[in-house]
Amino acid sequence: MSPSHIARILTVLFVCALTSACATRPPAGDVNAVAAYQEANDPLEPFNRAMFKTDQALDSVIVRPVVKGYRAVLPEGGRRSVGHFLRNLRSPITFVHDVLQAEPERAGTTFARFAVNTFIGVLGLFDVATDLGLPYHSEDFGQTLAVWGVGSGPYVYVPIFGPSTLRDGTGYGVDAFFVDPLAWYSRGNGAETWIQWAVFGGLVINIKDETMYATDELKASSIDYYASLRSAYRQIRASEVRNGAPPPMEEFDDFSSLSDLPSNAGKAALELPQTTLTSEQ
Repeated sequence: MSPSHIARILTVLFVCALTSACATRPPAGDVNAVAAYQEANDPLEPFNRAMFKTDQALDSVIVRPVVKGYRAVLPEGGRRSVGHFLRNLRSPITFVHDVLQAEPERAGTTFARFAVNTFIGVLGLFDVATDLGLPYHSEDFGQTLAVWGVGSGPYVYVPIFGPSTLRDGTGYGVDAFFVDPLAWYSRGNGAETWIQWAVFGGLVINIKDETMYATDELKASSIDYYASLRSAYRQIRASEVRNGAPPPMEEFDDFSSLSDLPSNAGKAALELPQTTLTSEQ
């Protein structure tokens, strides 16, 4: 079973969870409780919190020890090159969604970055394109759906993958199975599914390596880490959908806490991702 097959299964699980684990909506008379319920958009909260606890356990027992070993073996410069390489692999996905979002300038930047970093940057190990004035950005099908007017839907937390929503989780499944060139290559060469697994594992380790300190900082400063991560995720995703533009004035209050988040909290909130699948702007 390859990561693309898991992506399809997760998409189905997202939908099943919506029909089987909904939390009770507060009484209409309790205005404050209803407002908080709507803002969080987390009708699956009991289920999500259980998944969050599972994720924290896996993080403590498996992920962190692996990342610490990774850091011990590979110096910072080498780890940075791994991150560049993995982001370069995502360039075709970003390019497709730049086109689908009718962003020709950003599509041109993505194409140029991929060409420069692949051929001059040694398959993307070095980010030569940024030094040439071609900044990195990431797009995915969840963002494309948002641009097309599709609402985010309920919040969902998936162990290892981290925070998501019904829209973004479905978008990840579409990208992993239909858009990612590695998925197409793997389907044509059944013995090569290990490539997808290797890339997926590399993404998990790389993102955790880049976000570990930020998530620890967010956890230490939070009364409710689960709620803080949920809020950070929604804010960062909204910012990515707007391509970094400020929120409309009517939304300003909802995002006023963004500046209070720990540095690098964007990637911390998008532990996998879509940030495998999205993280830096």
